[in-house]
Amino acid sequence: MNRRIRTATAVAAAAAAMVATMCGAAPTAAAPPTGAGAPHGAAHQPQADILSAPTLLARTVHGNVGYREVGHGSPLLLITGSGSSMDAWAPDLVDALAAHHTVVVMDNAGVGQTSPLPAPLTISAMADQTSALISTLRLHRPAVLGWSLGGMVAQALAVRHPGQVRGIVLAATQSGTGAALPIPAAAAAAADSGNPAEVLSVLFPADQLTAARAYGLAITQYPGYYQAPVAVRTAQEAAIQQWMTGADRAGRHPERIHVPVLVADGASDALDPAPNATVLARSLRHAHPQVLLYPDAGHAFLFQDAPQFTATIEHLLRSTTGR
Repeated sequence: MNRRIRTATAVAAAAAAMVATMCGAAPTAAAPPTGAGAPHGAAHQPQADILSAPTLLARTVHGNVGYREVGHGSPLLLITGSGSSMDAWAPDLVDALAAHHTVVVMDNAGVGQTSPLPAPLTISAMADQTSALISTLRLHRPAVLGWSLGGMVAQALAVRHPGQVRGIVLAATQSGTGAALPIPAAAAAAADSGNPAEVLSVLFPADQLTAARAYGLAITQYPGYYQAPVAVRTAQEAAIQQWMTGADRAGRHPERIHVPVLVADGASDALDPAPNATVLARSLRHAHPQVLLYPDAGHAFLFQDAPQFTATIEHLLRSTTGR
């Protein structure tokens, strides 16, 4: 396995664990919160905030999918990154989006209550499972926000199931054409160093330690905070490598995406070099994507600059609904 690809998969979970430890909380692996697994269709009231939302279970044609739902309005589906669970979404970002949308956050294959998929795991298979969730929940054509690995799944979803997506937001993610730049060696070394400060530096710039700590405190407020198990992370590593080298068929056909697209990243993203945003946007030129790079921000820019990012998402979604 390519060491740089392996690092991309592990770093988000490692950094979250280290931040949580620094803030006095310890995460667990693949341990859904108490009360998880209520089946889809069970009586429940819309929640006012994501921290109080129960984990529900959708029974789909591609297995069970654990998810939470919050807010009212047009549907918005959030797909998280590698090595993490839906607990990786900063509550303030989710709640801000839920002010105007029905926000659904989900666990990827093999994480929490979500069923694993047949080996070998692929981005396309994850997209098919996500499509099955959309069908089961009758979300019709949600907008989709994918972060890192989740952005790859969002692209594959729009390619393979175009009728189910009305717009995609691609945050700190890569093209699947094989043209994306690799993870820089320095970022790989920092991530493998075991030093908390160095690991944090690949998610947040060095001068944004306050933002890094705030993120760690925020995500560990989830009851029973958990992450992906090691076996799932390993499977995700292989799926990411296949995608980035252009070996996943969906990744080779970005020209099939015609819905509105926002490509965004931190200008100082140590894991996903800023030029990759341009590479991704060029591959999606048929969709005329908007491209934004947030200054003095890294791979976790969407949490560091949540108010600005939320406003940008709202602008995109208004263009898809005519509001």
